[in-house]
Amino acid sequence: MSDAIKHECGVAMLRLLKPLSFYQEKYGTSLYGLNKMYLLMEKQHNRGQDGVGLANVKLDVSPGKRYISRKRSINANPIQDVFKQVNKRFVSLEEKDSEKLKDANWLKESLPFTGELFLGHLRYGTFGGNTIEQCHPFLRQNNWKTRNLVLAGNFNMTNVEELFQQLVDLGQHPKEMADAVTILEKIGHFLDEANDDIYYKHKDNFSKKEITKVIENELDIQDILMQSAKYWDGGYLMCGLFGHGDAFALRDPNAIRPGYYYADDEVVVVASERPVIQTSFNVKADKIHEIKRGHALIVKKDGRIQEKKVREPLERKACSFERIYFSRGNDKDIYNERLALGKRVFNKVLASIDNDVKNTVFSYIPNTAEVSYFGLLKSCHAYLNEIKTKKIQALGDNPCHDAIAEIMKISPRAEKIAIKDAKLRTFITSDQARNDLVAHVYDITYGTVKPTDNLVMIDDSIVRGTTLRQSIIRILDRLDPKKIVIVSSAPQIRYPDCYGIDMSKIGNFIAFNATVALLKDSKQEHILTEAYNKCKAQENLPKEEMTNCVKDIYKPFSTDEISKKISNLLTPEGTNAEVEIIYQSISDLHASCPNHQGDWYFTGDYPTP
Repeated sequence: MSDAIKHECGVAMLRLLKPLSFYQEKYGTSLYGLNKMYLLMEKQHNRGQDGVGLANVKLDVSPGKRYISRKRSINANPIQDVFKQVNKRFVSLEEKDSEKLKDANWLKESLPFTGELFLGHLRYGTFGGNTIEQCHPFLRQNNWKTRNLVLAGNFNMTNVEELFQQLVDLGQHPKEMADAVTILEKIGHFLDEANDDIYYKHKDNFSKKEITKVIENELDIQDILMQSAKYWDGGYLMCGLFGHGDAFALRDPNAIRPGYYYADDEVVVVASERPVIQTSFNVKADKIHEIKRGHALIVKKDGRIQEKKVREPLERKACSFERIYFSRGNDKDIYNERLALGKRVFNKVLASIDNDVKNTVFSYIPNTAEVSYFGLLKSCHAYLNEIKTKKIQALGDNPCHDAIAEIMKISPRAEKIAIKDAKLRTFITSDQARNDLVAHVYDITYGTVKPTDNLVMIDDSIVRGTTLRQSIIRILDRLDPKKIVIVSSAPQIRYPDCYGIDMSKIGNFIAFNATVALLKDSKQEHILTEAYNKCKAQENLPKEEMTNCVKDIYKPFSTDEISKKISNLLTPEGTNAEVEIIYQSISDLHASCPNHQGDWYFTGDYPTP
């Protein structure tokens, strides 16, 4: 993506099902769980670089011993920083008494992060600031193990005010109106109630010390989550650890946010992306399961694993942007979907270049557009193969070798055109000086394009268009093509996200700005005013009765008209080449990503009220 977009977070949860000594004997390390967590988190570093947190819960430790450990960091390299802090004691122990590193029981009794339950989180700061207090996992502490809760997730609630007020109505005083705090206290409230119910049920038959074990066995995690999540509105993969050893991973009813798990007789692991688990544990894709929408994967302290319904599943609206851009492209399905996106947009490219493949150079804007670029080339090859077949057939029954050889030379001109350099930094405060540096973030391969050529560059998506205007088109124009075609493998992004992606301001979107410009050009500004007034009129309606009146703004114009205006707005002054920007159609997006129809960025059809 040419625009830097921060997006939803990543989570990793791991439960070791065997005694810790088992991993020392089989894998040669007592730090097996910690090492796997490092892999799970490092392989998801694309999902969060603003902050990282890691928590660990030990099972059945003696009273007086700490059983919950947590480290968080917002340093420049937060994953490395967290694990450097965690590993300090192990490095020191190796230098002083390396044999103790092989004693799993001693480690569990003596050092933090040597328990059976792990929860890791990678954060992108989408809303608000970026302080250590905002880093997951969050911790709700209590002197009774069964009332302790560690929580982390990839989530954004759209009805925080409503949930906050529910806590206030219970007599609570939440420390801030934030979805993470609200969710933590919401689950915590019903966790406390469940503890109390079991206690009063058995208090006449057991001592207080004995009842603690009874509560551990009888806590109904499904019921706690059903009560807690009853009014949640948003997209989420919520993971939690309880102090006594139960754990859960809960997914929203529309499957907006992704979540996968793998289980065998040694481990249960949850992550935001499937190939992360494949690589970290060397397992096949068909062994990894998607957490069902509205369900929670519940891992009991005794190792029992259940997938239980918490919310009634609604229409599946899994996020299509995960497939286009956010998730790593090494998932087998995502790879094929990105290929399909590139293949399906080819006909639009062909029309843009007037079928002149011979005088067209194809390339991509690094790095996430690479797979869709391969798809574009596959369609181009298929198109040229038809042409070559007809040319060979036209040679007659006895074609000469040279004629066939000449026809077979016809192929797409695929080149590595754009090179993305490391971030260029400046301490100069002048906007002009800073913009000059921004314009050189991308470099180009000189000598690859002739003045008679079209230059086609595919990007995975175009949100704001700032980098295209300030950098990419300017630098591509130096190659002197007659035409620059920028291709988006995604449709026009017209509507803001409200489920945790940093695309919350419609005024930043180039598609919206182009439409506003068209309204002004055609003297239809009243449509903006009418749409605004309709939105304001719904302010106090129940959320179920609200409709998306912003759609009215786009109705007067076709997609092609808006694309043409976008091309105009993003073409820098002084550009010599003709510039055209074309987009994927929504129907072809759906055909390319059939199981991920969450398209609210493009259509305004939000899955939640």
